[in-house]
Amino acid sequence: MAKTVQQIMDLIREQDIKMVDFKMVDIHGQFRHVTIPARDFNEEIMKNGVGFDASNYGYAVVEKSDMVFIPDPDTAVIDPFCQIPTLSMTGNAMIIDSPANRPLAQYPRNIVLAAEQYLKDSGIADTMLILPEFEFYLFNQVGWEVQANAIGMHLDYNQAHWNSYTEGTGNIVPKQKNYHIAKPFDPTYECRSEMVLLMEEAGIPVKYHHPEVGASGQFEIEPKLGKMSAMADASMMIKYIIRNTALKYGYSATLMPKPVYGEAGSGMHVHMLLLKDGQPVFSDDNGYSHLSKEAHWFMGGLLKHIASLCALTNPSTNSFKRLVPGFEAPVTVGYATSNRSAVIRIPAYAKTPAERRFELRNPDATCNPYFCYAAILMAGIDGIKNKIDPHENGWGPYDMNLFNLPEEEKKKLKGLPTSLEQALDALEADHDYLTAGGVFPEILLKNFIKNKRAECLQMSQIPHPAEFDRYYNL
Repeated sequence: MAKTVQQIMDLIREQDIKMVDFKMVDIHGQFRHVTIPARDFNEEIMKNGVGFDASNYGYAVVEKSDMVFIPDPDTAVIDPFCQIPTLSMTGNAMIIDSPANRPLAQYPRNIVLAAEQYLKDSGIADTMLILPEFEFYLFNQVGWEVQANAIGMHLDYNQAHWNSYTEGTGNIVPKQKNYHIAKPFDPTYECRSEMVLLMEEAGIPVKYHHPEVGASGQFEIEPKLGKMSAMADASMMIKYIIRNTALKYGYSATLMPKPVYGEAGSGMHVHMLLLKDGQPVFSDDNGYSHLSKEAHWFMGGLLKHIASLCALTNPSTNSFKRLVPGFEAPVTVGYATSNRSAVIRIPAYAKTPAERRFELRNPDATCNPYFCYAAILMAGIDGIKNKIDPHENGWGPYDMNLFNLPEEEKKKLKGLPTSLEQALDALEADHDYLTAGGVFPEILLKNFIKNKRAECLQMSQIPHPAEFDRYYNL
């Protein structure tokens, strides 16, 4: 929106901005923010930033936690959800140092920028374009509690199949039959359209939005291809807009991978391609599915490291309740054209050289998008550098429905980790491809694994309501 301090100052004056909000990202990929009066915004703020305690964000030990946040003027956007006129910016975290500040290597935005630089330095390409698909649920009601004497959750969506008797209008969607369904069965249409308009106003071009399979309120918004670092910023803003717009319309939005038992889970499939001097690296008319050897090696890197990648692309215990056979969830380590049961799918509709690409289907939006996208790129670069051929490694192509294979054939297939603990084990054992070039600091990965292991331990100790159903009277 703006590229210089003067343009920011002009925007503040022209739009009568009262507050300037700095949005930062913690280790889990959540926004945190600090706000200053617009009258105090000046060139000094843009140069020297705003101080914050990084230990509260999960990055630094207390003894070395003082950091400064340097806003990026290119991310400036008027926040549509603030009643008081507010200009919002994201940016980078810096270590307070002498004689000059230096980037905090553990900060997510700095990692994705380092990954892009590593790509350029490799000579393989100079740009990675990605397209994440955002699936989410909208509920009319949701609530939960975790107490010593009460553990449970309740959610409701008016058009859900369980309301067929009580809803009163007959506008009920049968289970798993929500895909692309039209009004009057799609009451959230205006809400999603406003989400899209706000995304476009924020500089995020959108391809489309539509109802997804889950008949308990599942939907999708898909942006257009964008540069990886810009799309990481956009991913944070997309989630911010989805949640806040839903609240405005009286809904609660969640990008949780598996919020509803028995319904389709929500993924964040990531399409990707590389460019060098503006030309596609992944296109080859003579290759399988018109993809080049570099594209196949990139896929080979993803498939080789997929177990450890899952710790960053699917970093919640709930993630692995989605990654089970059925519901079009990708559980097989392999690649194929137009096959939603493989981890990597090559879309047949991407026919021109500039569009030829593939998608990684296992990620979900509980990830920190900066970590997720940077890790995907690093695995792909490793695949190209080491010429990891997915076909020679027995990872496909699987041009058949993998869910319908005979049991003997299914046993030959390799699957994804079945729990976050398994994914963390894999990340501990396999992360050299991430630390290459200093892109992912070792200390960050150790801290991330430590935090997630504590999360897994805590979750494993909480009795589950289904356990009462299964075991109470044994």
